[in-house]
Amino acid sequence: MPTGRTEPRRHVRPEPPADVPPAPRSRPEAPATGAASAPPPPPASARFPDAPPAGTPGTGTGTGDFRGHGTPARPAEPPRRTAVPEETSGETTRRLRPVRDEVLREAPTPRPFVSFGQPETYDDSARPAGRRTRPRALAAAACVVLGLGLIGGAATGSWLTGDSAAEAGSPGAFAAAGGMWHSVPVDRLFPPTVNGEGAGPGGADRTWTRIGVAPDGGCADAFDPLLRKALAPAGCLRLLRATYTDATRSHVTTVGLLFTKADAAAMTSLKNRFRREGLDRRTDLMPRSYAPKNTLAAGFGDAQRASWTVSVLTDAPVVVFAVSGFADGRTVATPQPAADATGSGATTAPAQAGLGHEAQGLADRVERSLRKRVAPATESPS
Repeated sequence: MPTGRTEPRRHVRPEPPADVPPAPRSRPEAPATGAASAPPPPPASARFPDAPPAGTPGTGTGTGDFRGHGTPARPAEPPRRTAVPEETSGETTRRLRPVRDEVLREAPTPRPFVSFGQPETYDDSARPAGRRTRPRALAAAACVVLGLGLIGGAATGSWLTGDSAAEAGSPGAFAAAGGMWHSVPVDRLFPPTVNGEGAGPGGADRTWTRIGVAPDGGCADAFDPLLRKALAPAGCLRLLRATYTDATRSHVTTVGLLFTKADAAAMTSLKNRFRREGLDRRTDLMPRSYAPKNTLAAGFGDAQRASWTVSVLTDAPVVVFAVSGFADGRTVATPQPAADATGSGATTAPAQAGLGHEAQGLADRVERSLRKRVAPATESPS
């Protein structure tokens, strides 16, 4: 019987006809391969930590959600990145951190290749242990070279100055020098022209021209009596003399070579006596000049002698001497030995005129020429 309440009408979906195929589903079923179906993919929040989680029905955060009275929900703001905290000293591993833009823009700079030398070791005196051997070896080599140079220089100097004790032990050279008065032409002993570089006052150059050669002979009239007596122990074998004039033809100089009969020991004794007693500085022991007739030196006599030098050799039986004067024949009241006339500050007439340099310079050049002739004479033929 009716009670006044009406029951709600139920909607019944009609059954499809039997001959109509069922509608396809929105998601196809996994084929039945006998294996377990793949699990569904994880939500976006798990795969992408920065993506916002999917909306939940009824919360108003989904795209298809409606709040209250059908008002569409506003899209949620993307979450901000949180700042990465700085590393602390307690961390044992390095974290992956975002790369800054300015670092990416910088071009990579190649690192230079650096090599390191061997480490130095030090000894007790705080010096590198490996560096003392070379400096000491170099210093020792330098000392050896210096010593050889000094020895060679001393030998050469003694040969040029006549004080050659080292050469005195060579009887062949000594004997060869004693016979040069007849084996060497006069033009080689007394060249027609002699060049004296630096032989003049102040290092000026000199040139001497030969104007006469005396015949070889004895020593009777070649020396003052006292000088002849001083040279007597050595004996007189032969005497050679020549007279030269300078380039200005204002000075004349006689140079001589006295070949003695003495041996090396007697010549050494004679040289020591001249040095000890100063016989080469006494005005009463001057050698005499040679004045060839009809020449510029025709008036060159004893009174015109102004300066002189006498040198006794020890490596050859020879006494080299020279005496100079003015070419105009003027007399000189006070002659001066060449060793004093060539000294600094000398104010005598021979010194001021350069006559000391004339005698010393010409005698030195003739002596050097004599020594050069000795070496070839002592060489044995090959």
